[in-house]
Amino acid sequence: MIQNFDYYTPTRVIFGKGVVDQLPEVMKPLGKRVLLTYGGGSIKRNGLYDKVLDLLKGYEITELPGIEPNPKYNPSVLDGVRLCKENNIDVILSVGGGSVLDCSKAIAAGAKYDGDPWDLITYKVKAQAALPIVDIMTLAATGSEYDAGGVISRTETNDKIPYIDPLLYPVCSFLDPTYTFTVNAKHTAAGVADAFNHVLEQYFCSDHNMVADGFCETLLRTLIHFAPIAIAHPDDYQARAEIMYACMYGCNGILALGNSPSGWPMHAIEHALSAYYDITHGEGLAIITPRWMRHILSERTMERFVSLGTHLYGIDPNLPDAEIAEMTIDRTYKFFESIGLPMHLQQVGIDNSRLREMAQHVKEDVQQSGPQYVTLTVDDVEGILADSL
Repeated sequence: MIQNFDYYTPTRVIFGKGVVDQLPEVMKPLGKRVLLTYGGGSIKRNGLYDKVLDLLKGYEITELPGIEPNPKYNPSVLDGVRLCKENNIDVILSVGGGSVLDCSKAIAAGAKYDGDPWDLITYKVKAQAALPIVDIMTLAATGSEYDAGGVISRTETNDKIPYIDPLLYPVCSFLDPTYTFTVNAKHTAAGVADAFNHVLEQYFCSDHNMVADGFCETLLRTLIHFAPIAIAHPDDYQARAEIMYACMYGCNGILALGNSPSGWPMHAIEHALSAYYDITHGEGLAIITPRWMRHILSERTMERFVSLGTHLYGIDPNLPDAEIAEMTIDRTYKFFESIGLPMHLQQVGIDNSRLREMAQHVKEDVQQSGPQYVTLTVDDVEGILADSL
C-alpha cells in the first residue's frame, strides 16, 4: 500500500554546459556580501574560481577555502560561522563537491544562531533561520545540491552526524557536467557508489510501490551503465551528465515517496568508519553494502532481493528465489569491484581493533534515525564489519 506523503522541494536546478554564466542573475536578489566556500583548490586549477570572481565583480567576497572531505565541525563550520558574523554575510556560495555544500549548510544555520552551532547539528535546538545558499557542483555523488541536509564530522568525539532541516535547501544549484571532467577515477567511482547506495537505502523497505521502485531501478541502471564509461573516458559529456543527473535525486526524498522508512543503516555503519578513520565515504559504502545485504537476507526480505535482481540485473525470474537473491548480492559486489573500488576494510587501513566500539556507535545513531527495515543489534553491526574485513 502506498503510504501518505507530503513532499516539497524548493531548490531551483540549472543543468548543462555553460549554465554558470547565469550566476549573477541568481545572486542579485540575495545580497552583495558573499561567503565563497570551497575545498582543496581544484576550482583554481580548472578555472572555475577565476570565472566565479569575474562573474561576481562588484560583490564583497569573503573566502573559506580548505573544506575537507568528511567536512569537519572544527575548524570549517566554526570558521565559516565566524566569518559570516564578522562580515555580515548575505549569502553563501558553495563551489565544489558535496562536502563543501554540506559544510556550507551547517554554516548557513550557525550564522543565524547565537549559541554553539553543534546544538543545531545535534537537534538540541531547532534553527529559526539560515542564510541562503547557492552552489556550483564539481562532483557527482551526494545529491546535496537537491536536498535539505548534510553530514558533519566532529573528530574529537568520532561523530559523523546527518543534519537535516528544511531551511537548508539551496536556493539554486548549478550543475555543469563539464566541471566533473577532471574528477579522477577514484573519486568518480566513489561518487557513483555513494549515489548507488542512496538508492538502495530507499529501495529496501517494507511498504513500497511500483513508481518508486521503477525510479530507483532506472537510476541504478544509469549508474551501472555510465560509470565505466566516465572512468575510461573522463571527458565523455553524456556519461558525466547522466551520472550527475542520477546523483541529484539521491537524498531529496523523491525515491521514497509512498514507501515506509528504511532507516538508512548502511550509511549509519559507514559514518562510523569515516568518523573513526576518515576514509572516503563512497569507498566505505561499497565495502559495507554487499555484506549488509547478505546479513539481512531472509524469507521476509527475499522479495526485495528478487525484485532488484530481476529488474536491475536481468536475472531469470524462473530461478529459485534464494538463488536470485544470492546472485543479486554477487552482482552488486562485482559492479563495485569492476569500477576499481576497494572491497575490504583492510584495503582502506581498517583492522579489527575497534569493530565493537564502532558497532556501539552505529547502534546509537541508528536508534535515533527512526524505524528500521531490519533491526540491527550491536552484534549484528559488529558481524557486518567483521565480514567486511
